Amino acid sequence: MELLTIGAFARAARLSAKALRRYDDLGLLPPAHTDPYSGYRYYSEAQLERARLVAWLRRIGMPLARIGEVCDADASAAAGLVRAYWGQVEAETEARRELATFLIDRLMERETTDMSTAPTLGIRYAALSDAGLVRASNQDTAYAGSRLLAVADGYGSGGMSASEAAVNALKVLETAGAKAVRAGDLLNALGDAVDAAHREAAGLEDSGSTLTAMLWTGSQLALVHIGDSRAYVLRGGALFQITHDHTMVQSMVDEGTLTAEEARSHPQRALLLRALGAGGAAAPAPDLKLYDAEAGDRYLLCSDGLSAVVAEGDVERALRGAADPEGAVRDLIALAREEGGPDNVACVVADVVPL
Repeated sequence: MELLTIGAFARAARLSAKALRRYDDLGLLPPAHTDPYSGYRYYSEAQLERARLVAWLRRIGMPLARIGEVCDADASAAAGLVRAYWGQVEAETEARRELATFLIDRLMERETTDMSTAPTLGIRYAALSDAGLVRASNQDTAYAGSRLLAVADGYGSGGMSASEAAVNALKVLETAGAKAVRAGDLLNALGDAVDAAHREAAGLEDSGSTLTAMLWTGSQLALVHIGDSRAYVLRGGALFQITHDHTMVQSMVDEGTLTAEEARSHPQRALLLRALGAGGAAAPAPDLKLYDAEAGDRYLLCSDGLSAVVAEGDVERALRGAADPEGAVRDLIALAREEGGPDNVACVVADVVPL
């Protein structure tokens, strides 16, 4: 078998000799032969396909550990691994794009919120939680106040305590003294509150909670989200989901291995990838975003006792048809019960109104 020197092989594979030595050390691309005296590496032409695949995967930024998995898998499985990786990259890129936009605005001093300045917009709100028609107890928590809107869905033997702890950890932000707060500081404060809620929930054995909450600043809503509770906004006559479920089935939809229709009936649709109280001492990273409010907006926060049971079109019609937030939450709970009420359900509705 004719072997290529490391230099010749590097040129053929479009890799550097330094990279080949590193891949050898990692066991990713060992040479066909190593001279026992000089330590010089030699490669066979049959290794070129794997080397080129490694080079391509490195160009899309795939970590070396994941490249090894792709190279060792059969063609179909390897394609699925690349698809999953790229779906993750696109999701992370979108999150970074939103953060970059926020940072640009902040640096241009267009996103300063002064709590001591009278706002031009206000919110009207209502919250309601219901055990449903099947569950013996209610582990969902819904809260609406002058600044804080929150929904938490507890699970496990201490689920109610976990969901209450998640919401209570945010209430300190609602009662904080009035002072100038930059948007970035507000998001940091929400992140710190999630850490506190996670520590509280982690102390409850085999229990945890989702959390979706929005903090009103007078002109903007700061969103914190972890789990599969959801937030929507009804704006301009259309309903938009503004959170992304942290579930196994949603990750499969993102990867392209499951359709949205299939996800709705998948047996693992309730399996969470991120939740408060799960995963040990470190809190899973929540989604943090900032939204500019507009007069006429109607926001909905809900647990999956609504979103997994009631069709989105019916939710939209209920939100459109209700005269006020109190009527909206009652109508939404009623819809969940009409569908059998298989789970606890929590809803918060808030209208943005001019003062």
